[in-house]
Amino acid sequence: MAVTIEKTYLMLMVADMDRAVAFYRDALGLAVETQSPWWSELRSGGATVALHGGGEAMAHTGLGFHVDDLDAAVAAVEAHGGAVASPATDRPQEGIRLAEVRDTEGNGFSLGQTLPR
Repeated sequence: MAVTIEKTYLMLMVADMDRAVAFYRDALGLAVETQSPWWSELRSGGATVALHGGGEAMAHTGLGFHVDDLDAAVAAVEAHGGAVASPATDRPQEGIRLAEVRDTEGNGFSLGQTLPR
């Protein structure tokens, strides 16, 4: 018998749940599905980002968002309390521009944009 997967998510550890939820909601436009001090879920399209309270940040999480305006997304991250870990750089071999950023809790994630052809 095969197991049915009901949801796939990427979990990030956060120290301040309210601050983390506000960051992902306001800086990146994720929709808040559920929120509590210990577990919150936010969605973008078919992806779920789960936030687990009481933890410490991860330097790089594997989380990434592909955006239509990388410079605007990086500016939004900074405006909402995040930080730039590596500024946007062209990666022509991959066909993208990529920036590495950190959320308000210190979790690292990528922002990417397709390079013009």
